[in-house]
Amino acid sequence: MTPRLHRPGSRRVRATLYISADLLEEARNAAVHFAGNPLRMTLAQLTDNALRTELKRLKDQFNNGADFPERTDDLQGGRPIAA
Repeated sequence: MTPRLHRPGSRRVRATLYISADLLEEARNAAVHFAGNPLRMTLAQLTDNALRTELKRLKDQFNNGADFPERTDDLQGGRPIAA
């Protein structure tokens, strides 16, 4: 069993974003499957763990393992810059 990456002491905030419907359904299925013992995982915990894992991978692969610089502006909505 892999350790949980969720940090219970971290402040939780609401985030609204769009993801693929099939990905959301699979994540919901996993959260329900692991809702009981021993994991007691929620969809929020699954999402938190997945983002932490991917951010670590991106830091390691593209930023020499360092944290990304603090942003000076909020994210802009719309199409990605490189699109």
